[in-house]
Amino acid sequence: MKTKRKEGEKYSDYRIGRWKRVFDVIFSFMALIFFSPLLLLIALLIKLESKGPVIYSQKRVGTGYDIFTFFKFRTMVSNADKGLSKLSPLNEYLKEERKEHHLDNGYKMSNCPDCKRLGKPCSPMLFIDGVEICENQYLRLRKLDLLQNTFFKMKDDPRITNIGRILRQFHFDEIPQFYNVLKGDMSVVGNRPLPLYEAEHLTTDEWSYRFLAPAGITGLWQIRSSEVHNPEERIALDNQYAMIASPLTDFKIVIKTIISFFSFKKTSY
Repeated sequence: MKTKRKEGEKYSDYRIGRWKRVFDVIFSFMALIFFSPLLLLIALLIKLESKGPVIYSQKRVGTGYDIFTFFKFRTMVSNADKGLSKLSPLNEYLKEERKEHHLDNGYKMSNCPDCKRLGKPCSPMLFIDGVEICENQYLRLRKLDLLQNTFFKMKDDPRITNIGRILRQFHFDEIPQFYNVLKGDMSVVGNRPLPLYEAEHLTTDEWSYRFLAPAGITGLWQIRSSEVHNPEERIALDNQYAMIASPLTDFKIVIKTIISFFSFKKTSY
């Protein structure tokens, strides 16, 4: 059963309950106090290593597609976003998808990998721009295009600075996001807020359900990152959190995140 939103009510206020907000404010304030000496040290190291701002800011999309300014320590060279398109062929998500479905090895339209894997003949056949193609393969190619233009993951990214690699390994670059939590842009627990170029591709019902949950620093995807092998599984976890979010779920995620943080276990944030 859906609850109708009141006129003028913000989506973020609608989704984040009173007690969750109280927890967010207390937890983020204590975190900033606890990490304050480290914050100063990190800022100094970033400034000494490379030119550019200490804090990296970017427009991100959170709850209900609300856009806000997202903060983190800069871990890349300045203007790193401008070189992203040139690195697209090195996208690990894209390479994994191509390898799984043999899209770089050539195939007959009448015997595409998807149908062959299912043990079915190619049917129905579509005519797209005068070319005959199996519907399954057409949908797979569309999904491939979505992955190519949405999520990006790269091994040994040359844009990352030396200090940045250390910060990312231990997730120290994420500490400024507690300021976002204090402002009410995010919650401590939720789904990762996405850059505009990623969020604009996730507008169908299958993909957009994740935006019904609060944007967060940590979440279900982060504590189960070792189980995630492609963007579809990542979004499935985001959708799952949107359906099962509760104080108990958030408490378990926070505890697992803290254990992972202090054990210096490397995870993907």
